[in-house]
Amino acid sequence: MSATRMMILGLVQWMQPVHGYDVRRELLSWSADKWANVQPGSIYHALRKLSEEGLLHEVATEQVGGRPARTSYEITEKGKAEFQSLLRAGWWNLAPGPDPFMAAFSFLPALGQDEAVSALRNRALQLRAGAAQLTAATTADWADNKPIYVSWLWERSIAMAEAEIAWCEKTAERLEAGLIKFD
Repeated sequence: MSATRMMILGLVQWMQPVHGYDVRRELLSWSADKWANVQPGSIYHALRKLSEEGLLHEVATEQVGGRPARTSYEITEKGKAEFQSLLRAGWWNLAPGPDPFMAAFSFLPALGQDEAVSALRNRALQLRAGAAQLTAATTADWADNKPIYVSWLWERSIAMAEAEIAWCEKTAERLEAGLIKFD
Protein backbone atom coordinates (compact mmCIF):
# COMPACT_ATOMS: atom_id res chain seq x y z
CA MET A 1 0.00 0.00 0.00
CA SER A 2 2.95 2.40 0.44
CA ALA A 3 3.25 2.97 -3.33
CA THR A 4 -0.50 3.58 -3.53
CA ARG A 5 -0.33 5.93 -0.54
CA MET A 6 2.56 7.85 -2.07
CA MET A 7 0.92 8.10 -5.49
CA ILE A 8 -2.41 9.29 -4.08
CA LEU A 9 -0.89 11.76 -1.63
CA GLY A 10 1.39 13.12 -4.34
CA LEU A 11 -1.42 13.52 -6.85
CA VAL A 12 -3.74 15.17 -4.36
CA GLN A 13 -0.96 17.62 -3.46
CA TRP A 14 -0.28 18.28 -7.14
CA MET A 15 -3.91 18.64 -8.27
CA GLN A 16 -5.73 19.90 -5.15
CA PRO A 17 -8.50 20.37 -4.53
CA VAL A 18 -9.29 17.20 -6.46
CA HIS A 19 -12.07 14.62 -6.73
CA GLY A 20 -11.34 10.92 -6.38
CA TYR A 21 -12.47 10.40 -9.97
CA ASP A 22 -9.75 12.75 -11.22
CA VAL A 23 -7.10 11.00 -9.10
CA ARG A 24 -8.22 7.65 -10.52
CA ARG A 25 -8.27 8.94 -14.10
CA GLU A 26 -4.78 10.45 -13.77
CA LEU A 27 -3.30 7.27 -12.27
CA LEU A 28 -4.84 5.15 -15.02
CA SER A 29 -3.52 7.52 -17.69
CA TRP A 30 -0.04 6.89 -16.25
CA SER A 31 -0.69 3.10 -16.29
CA ALA A 32 0.16 3.10 -12.57
CA ASP A 33 -1.91 -0.06 -12.17
CA LYS A 34 0.82 -1.89 -14.11
CA TRP A 35 4.07 -0.45 -12.74
CA ALA A 36 3.08 0.75 -9.26
CA ASN A 37 0.40 -1.85 -8.51
CA VAL A 38 -2.16 0.91 -7.87
CA GLN A 39 -5.44 -0.90 -8.37
CA PRO A 40 -8.22 1.36 -9.71
CA GLY A 41 -10.79 -0.18 -7.37
CA SER A 42 -8.69 0.65 -4.30
CA ILE A 43 -8.33 4.38 -4.94
CA TYR A 44 -11.60 5.55 -3.35
CA HIS A 45 -11.02 3.32 -0.33
CA ALA A 46 -7.48 4.69 -0.01
CA LEU A 47 -8.75 8.29 -0.19
CA ARG A 48 -11.22 7.61 2.64
CA LYS A 49 -8.56 5.85 4.72
CA LEU A 50 -6.02 8.63 4.18
CA SER A 51 -8.71 11.10 5.20
CA GLU A 52 -9.50 9.10 8.36
CA GLU A 53 -5.78 9.08 9.22
CA GLY A 54 -5.65 12.87 8.92
CA LEU A 55 -3.39 12.81 5.84
CA LEU A 56 -6.09 14.24 3.60
CA HIS A 57 -8.90 16.68 4.30
CA GLU A 58 -12.32 16.42 2.68
CA VAL A 59 -12.96 19.89 1.26
CA ALA A 60 -16.45 19.44 -0.14
CA THR A 61 -18.94 16.88 -1.34
CA GLU A 62 -21.19 17.75 -4.23
CA GLN A 63 -23.74 15.93 -6.31
CA VAL A 64 -24.64 16.99 -9.82
CA GLY A 65 -27.89 15.61 -11.19
CA GLY A 66 -28.25 11.86 -10.80
CA ARG A 67 -24.50 11.28 -10.61
CA PRO A 68 -22.93 9.88 -7.43
CA ALA A 69 -21.71 12.40 -4.87
CA ARG A 70 -18.12 13.53 -5.48
CA THR A 71 -15.84 14.45 -2.61
CA SER A 72 -12.88 16.71 -3.22
CA TYR A 73 -9.70 16.42 -1.16
CA GLU A 74 -6.70 18.47 -0.13
CA ILE A 75 -3.55 17.24 1.55
CA THR A 76 -2.90 18.14 5.21
CA GLU A 77 0.47 19.08 6.73
CA LYS A 78 0.62 15.57 8.19
CA GLY A 79 -0.10 14.22 4.70
CA LYS A 80 2.68 16.32 3.18
CA ALA A 81 5.14 14.91 5.75
CA GLU A 82 3.98 11.33 5.01
CA PHE A 83 4.29 11.93 1.27
CA GLN A 84 7.84 13.26 1.69
CA SER A 85 8.78 10.26 3.83
CA LEU A 86 7.37 7.77 1.29
CA LEU A 87 8.91 9.70 -1.60
CA ARG A 88 12.37 9.62 -0.07
CA ALA A 89 12.06 5.93 0.79
CA GLY A 90 11.21 5.25 -2.85
CA TRP A 91 14.17 7.25 -4.11
CA TRP A 92 16.83 6.07 -1.67
CA ASN A 93 15.96 2.40 -1.06
CA LEU A 94 15.94 -0.58 -3.39
CA ALA A 95 12.77 -2.62 -3.03
CA PRO A 96 12.50 -5.26 -5.74
CA GLY A 97 9.14 -6.96 -5.78
CA PRO A 98 8.71 -10.69 -5.85
CA ASP A 99 8.71 -11.91 -9.44
CA PRO A 100 7.06 -15.32 -9.98
CA PHE A 101 9.42 -15.87 -12.91
CA MET A 102 12.38 -15.95 -10.52
CA ALA A 103 10.77 -18.76 -8.53
CA ALA A 104 9.82 -20.67 -11.68
CA PHE A 105 13.28 -20.27 -13.21
CA SER A 106 14.88 -21.78 -10.13
CA PHE A 107 13.27 -25.09 -11.21
CA LEU A 108 14.45 -24.80 -14.81
CA PRO A 109 15.52 -28.46 -15.25
CA ALA A 110 12.02 -29.66 -14.29
CA LEU A 111 10.45 -27.87 -17.27
CA GLY A 112 12.26 -29.57 -20.12
CA GLN A 113 14.61 -28.07 -22.68
CA ASP A 114 12.17 -27.46 -25.53
CA GLU A 115 9.51 -25.88 -23.36
CA ALA A 116 12.06 -23.76 -21.46
CA VAL A 117 13.48 -22.42 -24.73
CA SER A 118 9.97 -21.71 -26.03
CA ALA A 119 8.96 -20.03 -22.78
CA LEU A 120 12.04 -17.79 -22.82
CA ARG A 121 11.41 -16.78 -26.42
CA ASN A 122 7.75 -16.14 -25.61
CA ARG A 123 8.77 -14.00 -22.62
CA ALA A 124 11.08 -11.99 -24.89
CA LEU A 125 8.23 -11.58 -27.38
CA GLN A 126 5.87 -10.31 -24.67
CA LEU A 127 8.54 -7.92 -23.38
CA ARG A 128 9.10 -6.59 -26.91
CA ALA A 129 5.36 -5.97 -27.30
CA GLY A 130 5.23 -4.13 -23.98
CA ALA A 131 8.28 -2.03 -24.86
CA ALA A 132 6.76 -1.17 -28.25
CA GLN A 133 3.53 -0.14 -26.53
CA LEU A 134 5.43 2.14 -24.13
CA THR A 135 7.46 3.60 -26.98
CA ALA A 136 4.26 4.42 -28.86
CA ALA A 137 2.72 5.94 -25.73
CA THR A 138 5.68 8.27 -25.19
CA THR A 139 5.15 9.74 -28.66
CA ALA A 140 1.34 9.93 -28.46
CA ASP A 141 -0.53 13.21 -28.12
CA TRP A 142 -1.60 12.48 -24.54
CA ALA A 143 2.07 12.59 -23.46
CA ASP A 144 2.02 16.32 -24.27
CA ASN A 145 -0.19 16.87 -21.21
CA LYS A 146 2.06 14.92 -18.83
CA PRO A 147 5.24 16.01 -17.09
CA ILE A 148 8.34 15.07 -19.12
CA TYR A 149 9.59 12.84 -16.32
CA VAL A 150 6.65 10.46 -16.85
CA SER A 151 8.16 9.73 -20.27
CA TRP A 152 11.55 9.29 -18.62
CA LEU A 153 10.03 6.70 -16.29
CA TRP A 154 8.70 4.84 -19.30
CA GLU A 155 12.15 5.03 -20.93
CA ARG A 156 13.46 3.23 -17.84
CA SER A 157 10.84 0.51 -18.26
CA ILE A 158 11.78 0.14 -21.93
CA ALA A 159 15.48 -0.14 -21.07
CA MET A 160 14.73 -2.78 -18.43
CA ALA A 161 12.61 -4.73 -20.91
CA GLU A 162 15.39 -4.57 -23.52
CA ALA A 163 17.89 -5.90 -20.97
CA GLU A 164 15.61 -8.81 -20.06
CA ILE A 165 14.93 -9.54 -23.74
CA ALA A 166 18.68 -9.87 -24.32
CA TRP A 167 18.99 -12.13 -21.26
CA CYS A 168 16.09 -14.34 -22.40
CA GLU A 169 17.61 -14.76 -25.85
CA LYS A 170 21.08 -15.51 -24.45
CA THR A 171 19.67 -18.02 -21.97
CA ALA A 172 17.60 -19.75 -24.68
CA GLU A 173 20.78 -20.09 -26.78
CA ARG A 174 22.63 -21.58 -23.78
CA LEU A 175 19.86 -24.12 -23.31
CA GLU A 176 19.88 -25.04 -27.00
CA ALA A 177 23.66 -25.52 -26.76
CA GLY A 178 23.04 -28.15 -24.06
CA LEU A 179 24.84 -26.35 -21.24
CA ILE A 180 22.61 -27.98 -18.61
CA LYS A 181 20.95 -31.38 -18.24
CA PHE A 182 17.18 -31.59 -17.96
CA ASP A 183 15.21 -34.11 -15.89
